[in-house]
Amino acid sequence: MGTAKIGIVTVSDRASAGVYEDLSGKAIIDTLNEYLLSEWQAVYEVIPDERELIEATLKRLADVEGCSLIVTTGGTGPAKRDVTPEATEAVCDRMMPGFGELMRQVSLQYVPTAILSRQTAGLRADTLIVNLPGKPKSIRECLDAVFPAIPYCIDLMEGPYLECNEAVIKAFRPKK
Repeated sequence: MGTAKIGIVTVSDRASAGVYEDLSGKAIIDTLNEYLLSEWQAVYEVIPDERELIEATLKRLADVEGCSLIVTTGGTGPAKRDVTPEATEAVCDRMMPGFGELMRQVSLQYVPTAILSRQTAGLRADTLIVNLPGKPKSIRECLDAVFPAIPYCIDLMEGPYLECNEAVIKAFRPKK
């Protein structure tokens, strides 16, 4: 199937405020580089916390860019400007609540405020969209928890085959 396209979207109002180093987006890219042996291409965006812009970005990455996976970071808390889950739900055909449930369960092992997190995941046609928290340490903890299911999910949607570095993370695929 060739090179997999993976959208990485950092949602942060700090990005539009001038000098900003996106540690969260970099953490996702670094983690995926460790996880994946398959060729993949990042389609990377940094956008402000504006629901309409988040929705438009997710639609474009899925429908125009052809990303099989989109991973967002930021905008999942209880603040009034945190609207990433609402934008994700608005553009998805079907929701995948198990992703958010598992991420909160894992995060609760580290911080009691994980119950404030509203991460979710859903499917838009042939694209899996996963919302992650905004802190690099939390991003890795959550990706370590949910990523084993992601390659098989993409297989089921007839997307590109994602081969993992099993010394780092092992994807679960049922025995045939």
